[in-house]
Amino acid sequence: MIKYLETFFAEKDLPEVNWDLVDNNGVGHSIGSVVVLEHIAIAPRHEQEAIANVIRRIDFDNGDVNDYLKHLAGALING
Repeated sequence: MIKYLETFFAEKDLPEVNWDLVDNNGVGHSIGSVVVLEHIAIAPRHEQEAIANVIRRIDFDNGDVNDYLKHLAGALING
């Protein structure tokens, strides 16, 4: 994982969250923030950089990074 993301997640110590989501086919999934972080860690570098850019904006605006992780969880179950 790129250094910024490693540092960000280590310093923020975000609470672990689990979401119950429904995919585009109507199938329910339970997915946690830990799973999303694992997928970020193995994502291609260009995707990690794009994720880092969004997280920087969220952090700058004092937003909730877990909302973004939930969005990424939705992409994972539909991807």
